Amino acid sequence: MIATSNDIGPLKEIGKIVAETLKFMRESVTPGMTTLQLDQLGEDFMNSLGARSAPRLMYRFPGATCICVNHETAHGIPGTKVIRDGDLVNIDVSAEKNGYYSDAGESFVVGSPGPKLATLLAAGRDALENAINIVRPGVKINQIGKAIEETASRAGFTVIRNLGSHGIGKKLHEEPQFIAGYYDAHDRRILEENVVITIEPFISMGAVRTRDSGDGWTLVTKPHQKTVQFEHTLIVTSDGPLIMTQA
Repeated sequence: MIATSNDIGPLKEIGKIVAETLKFMRESVTPGMTTLQLDQLGEDFMNSLGARSAPRLMYRFPGATCICVNHETAHGIPGTKVIRDGDLVNIDVSAEKNGYYSDAGESFVVGSPGPKLATLLAAGRDALENAINIVRPGVKINQIGKAIEETASRAGFTVIRNLGSHGIGKKLHEEPQFIAGYYDAHDRRILEENVVITIEPFISMGAVRTRDSGDGWTLVTKPHQKTVQFEHTLIVTSDGPLIMTQA
């Protein structure tokens, strides 16, 4: 959506709720808990702030948040899976309040990551930061993917090509649809002033595509191709991007 001055306050409000829910969930992770227990904590927290789960509201997703473990990459259904020390976990929180939506995600290792996972996590954070830094009105949308892909390549990793960023605002997914995490020379779209988007790189240990796990939602890679995701919701302005999802 294109944000007006009337939209900034509500977008900041739901963005802060999403960021605080994500932070609360990460800090609540304890080895031995299930992903469903973690999801229920997150739902109770966001509900206490007057927000509702966006994937449940928009798509009837069977959970309040998306939680992935190890080679699960996106749209992980909360359930009986037990989180253990050393697991790579991704939490993706999207929520709605008063008709406005926001979306954020973060990957982390429970306990201390080994050197390879630590490098992967750093590359994911760098890819998000580098992509955000090029955002201005008039910039080609494909420069977001270029920044992500170049960051991943320099660190020796790949980009998942069938997952990307997107517009957001009055719905969870709006125009511009599918902002690739790689350089697409055929994408001639331009970032507009005050458009609201997410940026969410998926950086992997060798995978370039995900596949359906069989449950109709969860997307996975091969077990040795672990993938991280980091995400913010932001508004494109001539003074630089305004990040909505900061706790």
